[in-house]
Amino acid sequence: MVLSISSPTFNDGEKIPAKFTCDGQDISPQLDWSGIPKGTESLTLIVEDPDAPGGIFTHWMIFNISPDNKGLSEATPAMPKLPDGSLQVDNDFGRMGYGGPCPPPGKPHRYHFTLYALDRKLDLAIGSSRNQVLNGIKNQILAKGRLTGIYQRFH
Repeated sequence: MVLSISSPTFNDGEKIPAKFTCDGQDISPQLDWSGIPKGTESLTLIVEDPDAPGGIFTHWMIFNISPDNKGLSEATPAMPKLPDGSLQVDNDFGRMGYGGPCPPPGKPHRYHFTLYALDRKLDLAIGSSRNQVLNGIKNQILAKGRLTGIYQRFH
C-alpha cells in the first residue's frame, strides 16, 4: 500500500488556486489521503516551500492526526488543538495554522504537502516548535506521501 495524498482543488504538479494563497482567502485546501499502513498510530502533515529565498519555509504543520481521519476539510481552523485532538504549530509567518503561498514576485515556487504515517503519537504539547515536531518524527516514519502544488506571483 502506498500512502497517497491529494486535493480536489489541484492536481500534483499543478497551480494552487489563488483562493488558498495570500492573494485570495488564505485558507487551507481540502486534503484527502488513503493507504495508511497497518500499525500507524498518528499522522503528521507538513507544508513547505523549498524555493523560498531564505531556505525552506514552513506554511503549515499539524501532528497527532488520527489515522482514522481520511483527510482535512477546506479552511481547517487556525487553533492550537483541533476537535479531533490533532495539534498545530506556528508556521514561519509566525501564526498558528495554515499560511498560504505568498512568494515574492518572480519564478514559480513549489509547495510540498507531505503526509507522514508514524508508528506512535508524538509526545509534544500545545505550543511545540517546528524543530520539536521534526525531531519527533525521526525514526518513527512508516510511510510518507507528497502532493506538490505550484504558485507564482507577478506583482
